[in-house]
Amino acid sequence: MKYLHTMVRVTDPDASIDFYCNKLGLKELRRMENPQGRFTLIFLAPPGQEDAQVELTYNWDPEVLGEGRNFGHLAYAVDDIYATCQRLMDHGVTINRPPRDGRMAFVRSPDNVSIELLQAGAALPPAEPWASMPNTGKW
Repeated sequence: MKYLHTMVRVTDPDASIDFYCNKLGLKELRRMENPQGRFTLIFLAPPGQEDAQVELTYNWDPEVLGEGRNFGHLAYAVDDIYATCQRLMDHGVTINRPPRDGRMAFVRSPDNVSIELLQAGAALPPAEPWASMPNTGKW
């Protein structure tokens, strides 16, 4: 058995690409338009890790999506959790659970999918402003 991808429904492909690619740092691998089925599939992955894909599914007919807490979250290891969270904040992303412990943070996509960010290797030493930053919203 081999992991292929995780599918996440999105309501605005442009906002989702902006979040996942421009802010989080994933790369678009391929896109499939299906006029008969009235949907678009967009496959993303971290650079150099094409086997760890997220499939964004956009249904052309409007629909209301719940927050999908039963989905759980996507998780990505990052080289520097503080730098990653700062970059996301600089691009307008709310850090819902700051990396107070130098190890873990949570953010949410435009469609409220929880994204867990984990420090690769050992946790970084606690540092401000992260150590005293409160949680915002839910993740």
